Amino acid sequence: MDYFLQQLINGVTLGSIYGLIAIGYTMVYGIIGMINFAHGDIFMIGSFIALIMIVALGITAATPLLLLIAALVLVLVIAMALTAFWGWTVERIAYRPLRGSFRLAPLITAIGASIALQNFVQISQGARNKPLQPLVQGGFQLTDGGADGSGFVVQLSYMQILIIVSTVVLMLGFTFLINHTSLGRSQRACEQDRKMAALVGVNVDRTISLTFVMGAALAAVAGLMFLMYYGVVDFFIGFVAGVKAFTAAVLGGIGSLPGAMLGGLLIGLIETFWSGYFSVEYKDVAAFSILAIVLIFMPEGLLGKPEVEKV
Repeated sequence: MDYFLQQLINGVTLGSIYGLIAIGYTMVYGIIGMINFAHGDIFMIGSFIALIMIVALGITAATPLLLLIAALVLVLVIAMALTAFWGWTVERIAYRPLRGSFRLAPLITAIGASIALQNFVQISQGARNKPLQPLVQGGFQLTDGGADGSGFVVQLSYMQILIIVSTVVLMLGFTFLINHTSLGRSQRACEQDRKMAALVGVNVDRTISLTFVMGAALAAVAGLMFLMYYGVVDFFIGFVAGVKAFTAAVLGGIGSLPGAMLGGLLIGLIETFWSGYFSVEYKDVAAFSILAIVLIFMPEGLLGKPEVEKV
């Protein structure tokens, strides 16, 4: 039971990161009906920007607590701003000029943007792994392994708490933004009918650009958390994490924010439990198999809504 609890904590932590990335996929699809396949590399860009800022500011685990918190907040703000700029750039170059063309064209340009971002980081930062020493250490010991010390020790680190709490707060914040603000109403209007939204005064181009910016900013948060949790990044993490997050968005119901988070948690739990109880080599097979089974019986995903054809 103790081992199960530890894997549950690890799975929720990993799933929270996937969920934050998946929100970017589902927001873009919900408004323009297209998948931003460069979003995983936007997440990778966010990780590298955070790493560069941490190294430039000289942040280490020995930094005093208050100074460490202030420095990490500064790193997060800068990473979100610069990553959001990259997201806006992808929208302006790869999507806006081709928005009225056949659907395959922006898909191809998004894949091209993904490859370009990968190679840009590979050339500018090198192909080797970039390590980072742990900045947030310590945590809680939930079980002591039994009186004889032969049991499994369950630990909940401060970093895991930070990731889970941040994800919950951001999820609640974005849900409020979409349901109770003018920008959210504009996004929902564009989701239903972009032409009609434009006719009633919604700035469709600005709304779509802001959606890309918001998704990229969330990817930057996920990138910083990934960097601090695993302590290593490389130019290829965007592809792997992007595919997992896209899978999570489809599993939960593409176009649904709660579905994206639920899908991220499920993918994280499936990977973690499969790695813990079976073979780590086949954890991806398990995740994609569950996705295939769900889509066979629920094509719209767990929380997705059936697409209604407009006539």
